[in-house]
Amino acid sequence: MMVNTLGLHTFAISPVWDIALIEPQMETLKAHGVGLLEIPLLRPQELDVEATAAFARRHDVELLCSLGLPASLDVASRPDEALAFLAPAMRATQAIGAAALAGVTYGTIGKTSGRAPTRAEIDGICRFLEKAAGQAASHGLRLGIEPCNRYETHLVNRASDAVRIVEQVGAPNLFIHLDTYHMHIEEESFEAGFRVAAPYLGYVHVSEANRGVPGRGMLNWQDAFRAIAAIGYEGPIALESMNHVDADIAGGLAIWRPVAENPQDVIEVGLPFLRDTAGRAGLTLGR
Repeated sequence: MMVNTLGLHTFAISPVWDIALIEPQMETLKAHGVGLLEIPLLRPQELDVEATAAFARRHDVELLCSLGLPASLDVASRPDEALAFLAPAMRATQAIGAAALAGVTYGTIGKTSGRAPTRAEIDGICRFLEKAAGQAASHGLRLGIEPCNRYETHLVNRASDAVRIVEQVGAPNLFIHLDTYHMHIEEESFEAGFRVAAPYLGYVHVSEANRGVPGRGMLNWQDAFRAIAAIGYEGPIALESMNHVDADIAGGLAIWRPVAENPQDVIEVGLPFLRDTAGRAGLTLGR
């Protein structure tokens, strides 16, 4: 039976990658089947790559890095500045042994024009991603793009938007990173969104409609997991909950209050709920 690696975005535990905060949780996380941790690279130069790589070996856990670009950058008009920002992130991702850098790699979370993307913006994103994918390939990395809801970006909102960009760029190491939170807002259905992204899908965030404890919000989890199972997706599936969010990104995510009354419920209640619900949809989630 195929097993999807169960991941956890470390915002569930800490606002930044902090081994001192995360390590005491590892016994519990491993018991819940977590085999991958997602590290937010908001300030790549702050990551202690040697300590992080040693941590991953110590706990036999995979790592994946993610980010959104700073608000000062514009990939369409000033691509070289954005590529320069990504360079240390890619070096750090490679150095810790992660296979991919994902997230809003094409823009800034929380930055919108208030209008539909222009042809010039999309073409600029594609030119940038072609260079960024080449940069990633030189480090042996895959590069993901995550569609986000219309309140966080106007550039790439739906799976179909991401597919058009991936196909226009044509880089073999460029993949789509879907998130059930954004899909719940933007897609006609989970089935439609996952089906259109299937040929390029490389990473999935599972996140409740209120970013809190899975199963305690309005997301239709059975539909989401059935849709993932229907396309035969074999990649990682990672819980993203905004328990603790770094100040540099909290505004863009519109996080200003706790997403769970008891933050530990995200782990102790949310992870078992996800594994059980996935199992009933025909997926084996986690080790």
